[in-house]
Amino acid sequence: MSARSGLGLVAVAVTVTLATLVAPSASARTASAATQAVSARTESTGGPMPSGRAAPGLPRTVVLDGGRLRRTRARLDHGDGRLALALRRLTARADNWLDQGPWTVVDKPKPAPGGDVHDYLSQAPYWWPSQPATAGNPWGCPYVQRDGQRNPEVDTGTDRQDVEKVFDSTYDLALAWYYTGEKRYSVKASQVLRTWFLDPATRMNPNLDHGQFIPCKYDGRAIGVIDFSQSYTSVLDAIALLDTGAPGWSRCDRAAMLAWNTGYRDWLTDSSFGKEEGAARNNHGTFYDMQLAALAYATGDKDLARRTVLAARGLRIDPQIAADGSQPQELARTRSWHYSTFDLVAYTRLAAVGRKVGVDLWAYRGPDGQSLFKAVDYLLPAATGAGPWSHPELEFHRFAATDVVHAAADAGDRAARAAVPGLEAPPGGDLWELRPAAEQLDSIAG
Repeated sequence: MSARSGLGLVAVAVTVTLATLVAPSASARTASAATQAVSARTESTGGPMPSGRAAPGLPRTVVLDGGRLRRTRARLDHGDGRLALALRRLTARADNWLDQGPWTVVDKPKPAPGGDVHDYLSQAPYWWPSQPATAGNPWGCPYVQRDGQRNPEVDTGTDRQDVEKVFDSTYDLALAWYYTGEKRYSVKASQVLRTWFLDPATRMNPNLDHGQFIPCKYDGRAIGVIDFSQSYTSVLDAIALLDTGAPGWSRCDRAAMLAWNTGYRDWLTDSSFGKEEGAARNNHGTFYDMQLAALAYATGDKDLARRTVLAARGLRIDPQIAADGSQPQELARTRSWHYSTFDLVAYTRLAAVGRKVGVDLWAYRGPDGQSLFKAVDYLLPAATGAGPWSHPELEFHRFAATDVVHAAADAGDRAARAAVPGLEAPPGGDLWELRPAAEQLDSIAG
């Protein structure tokens, strides 16, 4: 399907979807009461009591293992005390979103270059003005690069922060609904998704033509694709959870979101920026493959998903991971620890998609013995605190590796499994058992 036909399907589907728009989310007072109710159940039984409600169907998740989620939900319903703390942490995150948003791409103070307020806009994070701003040079051009140093301008006047809230909130809310059955979580997630992607007045066009622009230099760049690559698979999994029968999410919503994702998938494969990002030989290329494979699977093109995962063996693992497990291109960065773990978030999620299309990326060994297991094992001394990280790093966070070590342990890496007890929990606690898919746990972007 072409990008134009995908857009046409969106226009038709969202017209129907408007009739299903829901009222704003429950108030913070309602959210607080719900949190107390969950706490009361877990304190008395060690976990949520069986509710008697019909269990959702098996979620056709893209990165997350739907069968594993369903088994975890059954354990919670039967009062598994070991999961109770993680559930409280997850619902606390979800409760925090109930009185925020929804967000829209049309709210930025200035439209993207070209003038369409529905086009996504973000600014390159590591580029800074080199001159004082004046009436004749309001941006302070020319801009110069400072690798690893984030320009605070990128968090004002563009869509980057808002879209990250869309990604994070829908994931947390959909998971909270799936595990608790609390309607307000799915209703809020549905509202956020409809506002950003589907409502004709507020929707985003399915392209990233103006991602990571540089003032006075570029209206957009191919590397802006990573703005979505980092976290959009969480949205795909959130949709799959809602599709199991969540209140507030209709068949029309599902059809409209499928059309949007198909249009965006086609933009990734057909646009010049998409093709350029796919040719990248560092973490940008890995994340591109992960995003494309996930979108292909979610939109029914399993052949494209399988081809993408298979190609990553020679295209990504062989040149990017050394025989000792290091990632030389990421070690050259000023934030080498961050980027080494960051790239492995993409690899581990790509491996999860691969399993759904019959490709075991964890089992692959390159011509020099390269493998994902070796890449994770290279991080273990620093991840557990047993040894230092001896490469450049402006802001070391040991917990940044926690999720990728979990992923390797689950995939059968004995060294990673032995390291799990020594991992540092990320802020907010370790939620791996409830959402076993690696997240970027430290906060730097790009």
